[in-house]
Amino acid sequence: MNLEIAHEGERLFDFCLWEYPAAAPCAGRLRSVNLLRRSFEAEGVAAEGEALIEALRASLGASNTVWGIKQAEGRISWEFYFYDYERQHRQRSIPRVLAALAPRIRCPLAPGEQLPYFMFSLDFDHDRLAGRVPLENVQVYIGNIGSRVSSGICYEATSGGLRLKNQYYFFDARTERENIAGKATTSVHFDPARVPLAELLWPELFDCETIVLANKIDRDGVYFCRVDIDQLLHFLRRLQFPSAQLQFVEQQRDGLDHMRFDVGFDYRMDGGRLQIVKGAWYGVF
Repeated sequence: MNLEIAHEGERLFDFCLWEYPAAAPCAGRLRSVNLLRRSFEAEGVAAEGEALIEALRASLGASNTVWGIKQAEGRISWEFYFYDYERQHRQRSIPRVLAALAPRIRCPLAPGEQLPYFMFSLDFDHDRLAGRVPLENVQVYIGNIGSRVSSGICYEATSGGLRLKNQYYFFDARTERENIAGKATTSVHFDPARVPLAELLWPELFDCETIVLANKIDRDGVYFCRVDIDQLLHFLRRLQFPSAQLQFVEQQRDGLDHMRFDVGFDYRMDGGRLQIVKGAWYGVF
């Protein structure tokens, strides 16, 4: 795999596509797309993954696609997120992205462009990435007007229409610790009487910039935003992501330490214990 090198003064973005300052000079270091490519390579879909990267960059330009590498039940999949905060005056729309991916990747869905979404995402497993089966859902995200906490609502579009999928709430990790704890423990999927809060709000990651808590259909989720490279490594080890991914980050640590990363996991209670049912980590290309 050829490594893609960052340039001096390169702009960096988190998984909300918000810009953040580099922790070290970018010149000569690596772009996060290298991590995505390594996951494609390790899963045997390098060519299919590269075709997707090239198609999206050709349509949307560089640094406009957020990627997520997900692990659930021992299987790796990917999700790609597309933002346009102009909402109904958007340029990066669902039809534009689907057109860029066609004809190899098919999606029969067409959520209405009248919807005031600021972001949408597409899920890929190995078969969808290879174009063997069509995309069967699109996640669209809208704002949550009236909430005192920055938040958003996700709907899943399927052949049966739109259905509520989850809600996200953003907190400043440095100034809203009491609210974070209160939100995390006010949940049907977490029992603070049986599980220490530290098993959910990991102390090793809690000094990040933002913590996002999500309420989902049969689980909840927590995300730690803008963690550093060593915190990313801690996350990958603790959730036992594939060794190929972990080893690549370990080997390239000094080439990645100028960036910040976003990580998260879904959880629920199972027999009095906290069960992590999915983990994910994020970057931009």
